[in-house]
Amino acid sequence: MTTAFVDLKIQRRDSAAANPRWEEFRVPYVPGMNVISCLLEIRRNPVTRDGRPTTPPVWEASCLEEVCGACSMVINGTPRQACAALVENLKQPIELRPLTKFPVVRDLMVDRAKMFAALKRVKAWIPIDGTYDLGPGPRLSAGEQEYAYLYARCMTCGCCMEACPQYHGGSEFIGPAPLAQVELFNIHPTGAMNRAERLEQILGPGGITDCGKAENCVQVCPKEIPLTDALSNLYRAATGQWIKGLFRK
Repeated sequence: MTTAFVDLKIQRRDSAAANPRWEEFRVPYVPGMNVISCLLEIRRNPVTRDGRPTTPPVWEASCLEEVCGACSMVINGTPRQACAALVENLKQPIELRPLTKFPVVRDLMVDRAKMFAALKRVKAWIPIDGTYDLGPGPRLSAGEQEYAYLYARCMTCGCCMEACPQYHGGSEFIGPAPLAQVELFNIHPTGAMNRAERLEQILGPGGITDCGKAENCVQVCPKEIPLTDALSNLYRAATGQWIKGLFRK
């Protein structure tokens, strides 16, 4: 990069009920800086490019190494992690917007509670039987561990949900991230004990049948999780569960 400055255009909103507005900023360029670095520089001196004092922008961040998933936002039209978005690779002015599939709290910060509620719905955890020592757990082969790790990398960032055309405020669809976690916990030997319960959940309203197979989710996942493979496997498993239900009636 030859310029000594970075130009940014940020969509601001003072509260969930407020109308969005745009503000432009210019910050000094430092080699290797990312979008978070730019936001921190604006926070230190919250003045717009035309010299007007303003409030510091609000966003979420934690690990700053693409692990926690907190700093998800729409950067130049693509949902991604701000900590991994290097300025030198972005077209300027860098446009920052909050994720649109979740309620805005303020500025670039959104409320992802709906996604976490979906994880509860599908029982995305390994249950334990009491707090006493049960001895060694079941063994997984190297292949099983390798496959499970692909899905264990999910950081619930919401990028796949943002890209999914079926996931929006007027839909019951729980989205690709919770569905991929069903695949993860169903393949675990202990988690498989609740496999039928999870499959029953995704057979209901908002479940696997609401997926439109757009495959946008896999394209934007920062961890390159094979989401479409998980959805394919769940389609087959859910169909088998549905057929079993027919014979039980």
